[in-house]
Amino acid sequence: MYVRDCNDDPRFIQELVEKMRRNKKPPFSASRFISAVMVGYLWGQLILLAIPQNEIGGVNWNTYFHWFIPLAVALGVWVVGNIGREQGKPWLSIAVSYISYISRWYFYDEGVWLSIMMFSTAITFDTFSKEWRRTPKEKRSFWKRASTLTFCAILYIGLWSSYIYFNGKITDSNGDEIPVREALNHFFTSSWWTDFKQTLYDIYQYAQYHGWYEIWKQIIDFSDPQGEQNAYRVLEVSPTASQQEITAKWRALSRENHPDKCKDPTKQREAQEKFMEIQQAYEILSNIKNKRSRKNKKSV
Repeated sequence: MYVRDCNDDPRFIQELVEKMRRNKKPPFSASRFISAVMVGYLWGQLILLAIPQNEIGGVNWNTYFHWFIPLAVALGVWVVGNIGREQGKPWLSIAVSYISYISRWYFYDEGVWLSIMMFSTAITFDTFSKEWRRTPKEKRSFWKRASTLTFCAILYIGLWSSYIYFNGKITDSNGDEIPVREALNHFFTSSWWTDFKQTLYDIYQYAQYHGWYEIWKQIIDFSDPQGEQNAYRVLEVSPTASQQEITAKWRALSRENHPDKCKDPTKQREAQEKFMEIQQAYEILSNIKNKRSRKNKKSV
């Protein structure tokens, strides 16, 4: 439906005009109503989760921010109600949402009073505020849409971050629950974090004298992209070993770990994997040694 509207489908426009002629206001749509209820509930629930439950700086923020929940519910219903060729003003829905918010003091279960507020707001918008959008929405520029989406994304991430930081808890190895806020404070005062900051500072100082390219080279070497360090470990030789020493060790390990020597059928697969690992390690080191040898000859 919405795709046909955006593409100015002539048949859709004709059906829409006929529907507007028959109905003074948009007829009830179960899918749209359920969507409005769900979005309103999710927005209200997200605000409820993001509110700090404990005092912060000696202030009970729960008392103040709790009043944003009806607004979030009403705006969620209003956003869904303004999709496509239907529209409506949010003011009456906001008023009803705040009036039904009073049920919070009669029903202590948040799921009950939030549902009452959500359904009453959706019914009010669908009954009294909904009307036809006679002319299509003006298409916004890319930057307006991008800025709107960016703002919504920042707000969404901020609300979840507030919930995790102020109300979230983690469980340690002893099964004790620790508030995320306290855990982060302890982490940023721990010796591990202090050492990590010092390491970053040392890297920065080193880069000032030797350049960032040298840091990058060390990172690449440390990550062992060619598998050289692992190959030394598999063949049990040192990085300073010569090609003759590597070959001798490879032959000894190949004889010792040959699959034909394994008589236990259950360990046959493990023996084959070990043997193949030895062959691969020898191939890696041999190729690296040969490349370096040719490179040294060219430089001479």
